[in-house]
Amino acid sequence: MNALSGTDKAAKQTVSLEGRDISVFWRHSLQARRVTLRIDPRQAGVVVTLPPRTTREAGLALLRTHAIWVFSRLDHLPPDAPWHDGGQVLLDGRPHAIRHCPHARGGVWIEGETIMVSGEAEFMRRRLGAFLRQEARRRLSARMAQLAEQSGLRPRRLAIKDTSSRWGSCNSDGTIMLSWRLLMAPAEIQHYVIAHELAHLRHLNHGSDFWMLVASLTPHRHMAETWLRRHGPALLRMA
Repeated sequence: MNALSGTDKAAKQTVSLEGRDISVFWRHSLQARRVTLRIDPRQAGVVVTLPPRTTREAGLALLRTHAIWVFSRLDHLPPDAPWHDGGQVLLDGRPHAIRHCPHARGGVWIEGETIMVSGEAEFMRRRLGAFLRQEARRRLSARMAQLAEQSGLRPRRLAIKDTSSRWGSCNSDGTIMLSWRLLMAPAEIQHYVIAHELAHLRHLNHGSDFWMLVASLTPHRHMAETWLRRHGPALLRMA
């Protein structure tokens, strides 16, 4: 955090680990000082981050050493939760039923705690996904604007993206990124992530002054971090 934990721009490879094929995503990072492993819940694979000029052999060696950990984490991922007629999706932490209305007009809209999706069935998931991204931009932008006004910390711009692990990040140019999937988390979780990234506008690090500022902006830090560890992977599996 400067990013709140994407398998962004990573090369995918199928690797046989102790006789089991797993998806590995290779990333080289200028900031990395050592080889690291991370589970990507959304793509059900392992992200191996390598320092510059470090070969994949070093990553494979670390994978072999941590095979039991890798298998355990992959086996305990939540199941895929595809959107379908009669299913549900979360908005601000509250479940909303998905209802396909093939002959209706109006695209996608909310009625109470039901999300109505018009059009042909084969386009339902795509339409719903586009609607949720728009809804995320609307709601998260408003909530960030409110907290920015209260704190005096104003980002240069807000980007809404679909990353594979990060909930938010802040660049040195003042741009804040939020995952659209944050829309599915309760309001208190959103508040913490937004406050966290706004605090990075003043402190682009995780030093004591940064955490003091976060504490002054939101009371939800510890609850939110626990919630994201427990429930975040399930949000990343919804599509």
